[in-house]
Amino acid sequence: MATAPLTAGKGPEKGREAWSVLIVSTLAFTVCFMVWMMFAVIGIPLKKTLGLNATEFGLLTAMPVLSGSLIRVPLGIWTDKYGGRIVMAVLLAITVPAIWFMAYATQYWHFLVIGLVLGLAGGSFSVGTPYVARWFPRDRQGMAMGVFGAGNSGAAVNKFVAPALVVAFGWTMVPKVYAVIMLITLIIFWFGSSSDPRHLVSSKVKFMDQLKALKDPRVLKYCQYYSIVFGGYVALSLWMVQYYVGEYGLDIRIAALLAACFSLPGGVLRAIGGWLSDKYGAHSVTWWVMWVSWICLFLLSYPQTDFTIQTINGVQTWHLGLNVYAFTGLMFALGIAFAFGKASVFKYVSDDYPENIGTVSGIVGLAGGLGGFVLPIMFGMLVDITGIRSSAFMLMYAVVWVSLIWMYWTEVRRASPMGDQSKSLSLQN
Repeated sequence: MATAPLTAGKGPEKGREAWSVLIVSTLAFTVCFMVWMMFAVIGIPLKKTLGLNATEFGLLTAMPVLSGSLIRVPLGIWTDKYGGRIVMAVLLAITVPAIWFMAYATQYWHFLVIGLVLGLAGGSFSVGTPYVARWFPRDRQGMAMGVFGAGNSGAAVNKFVAPALVVAFGWTMVPKVYAVIMLITLIIFWFGSSSDPRHLVSSKVKFMDQLKALKDPRVLKYCQYYSIVFGGYVALSLWMVQYYVGEYGLDIRIAALLAACFSLPGGVLRAIGGWLSDKYGAHSVTWWVMWVSWICLFLLSYPQTDFTIQTINGVQTWHLGLNVYAFTGLMFALGIAFAFGKASVFKYVSDDYPENIGTVSGIVGLAGGLGGFVLPIMFGMLVDITGIRSSAFMLMYAVVWVSLIWMYWTEVRRASPMGDQSKSLSLQN
């Protein structure tokens, strides 16, 4: 069987099918992301109940991200081989029991183990990305993947729904309600989605052949980009509610609402990022995303500080630090930048690997997910070691620096006249 063309059929029926697939896939991914981020809210009462320190809390929130990341490459490969409809449906079905049984967990290790299973929901991104992309023509794939990726807004939905349930009924009601929602989503997805045998990769392509993409330096570079725009987004979505509670002493409902000012644009605006990437190119959008992120993280990194100096009029003290309004404004801007960046990175993938989107998107998604796993743990360790909450932003600031330097040397400098001149001189020598 030959590799399928990556364009949808031209008739109106195929057009309706494509949009139906996109809508139900986006719904499924939104619910999956909501479940994936569950510990961002219920982790706060669990932290008190189980007596966890910052590092243990970071590990708790990161466990679903770990399994959801590790499964992304296999899921991308299976999607290429078996089709997105069946793989997504099976994935949704597997998570329902794990979500429900979390309500009955009592010990720390219970939550870690169950978190690994329900974390499989996070792998849905590597299923939906190639699945929806192949229903649209090349010049609209950035838009399609951006709309699907807007399902990241499930992180914000979680911050609206879960706190209300925690306050009204206790944290155990959250997994029960989420399990029912996931089951309903599975039914809607199955009846609203379609499959096309032409979208499958040839059965002659082997698992190890597809994994050869790991040797491609471009894939590694895109992994680095995605580790910050997606991994950072996931990590901060998990971390921000407790950050607001600890740093500004807010109620969990207010903290979750303000944290959604980062999560919501970071998810919903991804579709605009896809459109911008189609129009201006993946490089231009990603370059500006990194610079905006660099500025925001520099300002967010500065801890609350009091300066005391001796003057001719006596001792004077000044306070320097972000109040809750300035902090939330910067987080909002950072969320927009990350939304555009998540879409632009996958525009790189669809442009460079049109015949292997599933595998490469799985690898890049894995890198982003691992960033979302490692960062919360490192956030907790830095807080335990330094006692400075803003050290989380210091760490992410350093990661953005790496991306900017890598992009400059491999893309900006290579494309500039000076870069061409340097190449010419080296060849002459």
